[in-house]
This record gives sequence, structure tokens and C-alpha cells, in this order.
Amino acid sequence: MTRKYIVSSAQMGPIARAETRQSCVRRMTDMMQEAAARGSRFVVFPELALTSFFPRWMIDDPDELDMWFETSMPNIDTAPLFEMAKTHHIGFSLGYAEKTVENGKTRYFNTAILVNQNGEICGKYRKVHLPGYHEPQPNRHHQHLEKRYFEQGNLGFPVTPMLDTRIGMLICNDRRWPEGWRVLALQAAELVCLGYNTPDDHSGFADVDALADFHHILSMQSGSYQNSVWSIATAKCGAEEGSSLIGNSVITAPSGQVVAQSNTLEDEVIHAEIDLDMAQQYRQTFFDFARHRAPECYRLITERKGAEPEPDDTLC
Repeated sequence: MTRKYIVSSAQMGPIARAETRQSCVRRMTDMMQEAAARGSRFVVFPELALTSFFPRWMIDDPDELDMWFETSMPNIDTAPLFEMAKTHHIGFSLGYAEKTVENGKTRYFNTAILVNQNGEICGKYRKVHLPGYHEPQPNRHHQHLEKRYFEQGNLGFPVTPMLDTRIGMLICNDRRWPEGWRVLALQAAELVCLGYNTPDDHSGFADVDALADFHHILSMQSGSYQNSVWSIATAKCGAEEGSSLIGNSVITAPSGQVVAQSNTLEDEVIHAEIDLDMAQQYRQTFFDFARHRAPECYRLITERKGAEPEPDDTLC
């Protein structure tokens, strides 16, 4: 039985600081409608798709900060997305800022959910690799304060059975870290979805910022190829409140080939037919994990966090 179907990436242009959730959701439902008209079964929306990228600002007032977070999902603002999923029998992934209470403690996460074709939440991921800083950096017009506003994700890297396959989620900076991809692949994920808000004007190194698009696509291609998975990466992009966010939403095959790519820095839907069985060609050859991996040789990956030389290293 063939496992081919159409999937979509629903890229979003900039979201103004004053733009409402209702406005963002209208933009997303319009794109979901377009995807459904093309026969798509699954749509990936960006990271923090309901608001502007607020970690670029220093926000001291706790009440003001809380306004950027969702306390339930679905809620009155996002309900139309879930209704449209049910009506059109199309699943989706959505990124947002989550405020929750766990064991009596209020917690804040950068979160993505999977919603199935019945409009039901069936998977959740919380971003692990938070970039940026806890404290504002001097002489920067735009800050990057994800470490200040979010906790490191506490759900690991879950894989969800859905749409005749197994789907994993990553968020933005996670794509640069091979460990997350590999943990998903070791759970037999065949499709990885990722939303991102990636600035190209914030690192403090002009040469690095100039390569932001290249590094993004490189990460998606290498992650897909080295783990034999399809991937869908979706941007929030364009000139957002004075900051420049990259586009280049891509759908990438297990071969590492980009099969669809956005062309604008605005709301744009791209589509591709994916063949889920394609991954088996790579999982039975180059990346047959059971035959080729040597985890006993990789202990440093989990035993050591930072890079350091061994004590007896000598130059020769």
C-alpha cells in the first residue's frame, strides 16, 4: 500500500506587535483553506505563530509578559483552526508560547502541538535548545531573550503516530543540534516538522548573520539525510518590528534534497507530495542504525556538556 500524500508549509510574513491573535488565526485559516484545496493532509505553521517574536524585547512587567502566552489550547482565538482541521480533514502543527501550571508551579515554554484530522491535539513538544541570553546584551538594538522567558522543554523529543506515519517535532534552534534529530529517528520517526523565527541581524557577527539562510537550509538537509526522514520547516519571516527574519521555508526529502521552497517573505503556502516509504532506502543502506551505529563509542555526548580537551592531550 502506497504512503504518498501532499503536505504543506504555511509560511507567515511579519506579525506586528499590536496584531491580534484573531488576525493571525485568520491568516492561518486562509492558508489552511488553500492547502486543503490542493489536497494537502498536513500543514506546518511557524514557531510563535500567534504573536510577534516578543523575546527581542526586555519586558519587566509580569502581567505584560503573560499577555504573550496561551494558557489553554485550543482557546477562543485558536478554535477556528481546530474547526477547519475537522471540517477539511487536515492535520496541522502550531507553535506558540505556553503558560501552564505543573505540580503547583507556573511554567513557561516555547511549545508546538500536533493536531490530527479530527481537530484533536495528539502531540506536544517543548523547545529544548533555547538560544540567546538570560540578560540583555549591551549595544544591541534587538535582544534575544528566550532563555529569560522560557524554560528548557521537559517532554524530551516525543514521536506521535499520525497520518500513516510517525511524526516528530523540533522548534527553530533545535534544527542545528543533531542530537534531537537522532533521538527522533531512533524512535522510528519518518516525518519531522519544525517552525522557526530566525533573525539575520542579531548574532553580533556580520559574517555569521550573512549565512543565516544557508545555515538554515544546511541544517534541514543534513538532519533529513542523516536520519532518513522527511522534514517540513516553516518560517515567520520578513521585517518584523524592525528586525529581519529569514524565510526559505522548505520541504526536504530523506535524500537531503529540497523538494519545495518558499519564494517570498510574506504569507505563502508551499506543497509537496511525499513518499514516506522513500526513507527505507536510506534506513536499509547508509543509515541502518542497528547494523552500523556504535553507541558505546559516543558516551561523551551525554556525559559532557561543553567542549574540553582530555587531560593527557599533548601537541605533536
